[in-house]
Amino acid sequence: MLKIEGLKKSYGPRTVLQDLNLHIPTGEIYGLLGPNGAGKTTTINILSNLLQADAGHIFINGQPVSERTKPWLGIAPQENLIYRSLTCAENLDFFARLYGISGKERRRRVQLCLESVGLSDRTTTIAERLSGGMKRRLSMAIALIHQPKLVVLDEPTTGLDIEARYDLWELIRTLQKQGMTILLTTHLLDEAERLCDRIGFLKQGTILQEGTLTELRQLIPAQEILTIQTPDEEAAIARAQTLNLTHRRYGSDLAFWLPQHLELKDIIAQFDGVPLDAIARHPIRLEHIYLEVTKG
Repeated sequence: MLKIEGLKKSYGPRTVLQDLNLHIPTGEIYGLLGPNGAGKTTTINILSNLLQADAGHIFINGQPVSERTKPWLGIAPQENLIYRSLTCAENLDFFARLYGISGKERRRRVQLCLESVGLSDRTTTIAERLSGGMKRRLSMAIALIHQPKLVVLDEPTTGLDIEARYDLWELIRTLQKQGMTILLTTHLLDEAERLCDRIGFLKQGTILQEGTLTELRQLIPAQEILTIQTPDEEAAIARAQTLNLTHRRYGSDLAFWLPQHLELKDIIAQFDGVPLDAIARHPIRLEHIYLEVTKG
């Protein structure tokens, strides 16, 4: 559904995208992750035909990006794309008109989109009176009004409470079941873990690694992550080195990669003589993989 080949973009001396390649098949949710400045927004702007690439090609449904592919693409940007003084139905009606949808079909699409995002009971509600989660739903409905084949969701749940996030996650899964192809950008790694079929790590304008979560876990040669709290971290690291355990810092946590599952008593025995205040075992999470890839 989406194919990006050799995409390059610079702003003066600053290179933002360098030989970016990406392929998303029909019906997949692909998570594009990366730090601020990695090139995500530039990629979306080129995909939207709002920005011209210096080199490379983008194809949607086999066609190069142009005015012709515009109806095939829907975008829900980071900032909600709504007119606050209009009702939910009026917002959708306005954008439907921009796409040239007329008459009974426009009215049908408006009601269908409101139902699909769970806002059928908010048809006449002024947009500014909606909760944050409902505004996000309305913005997604606008992205769907012209029935696109590919939808870009740019940080769809940032700033929402946990209940609103869960509701939007369920909506995104429903869109996929309906055959939608979704490109998702997010800084919430648990969101990517739960939703995405495949994940790509973007840094300095190029994909460093991509794959399913199962495939990406193979980048860390461990079965578990062990974190400890100790007043003598140097002693803990020295002991880990004698055990051939890789150590890492995850924020303030001192962590070690365990190559095999061990009983807690066996782990404690391996650190015998090292003062331990707390010890915990964790599965390998996307946050560990992300840091390993993006921090090298």
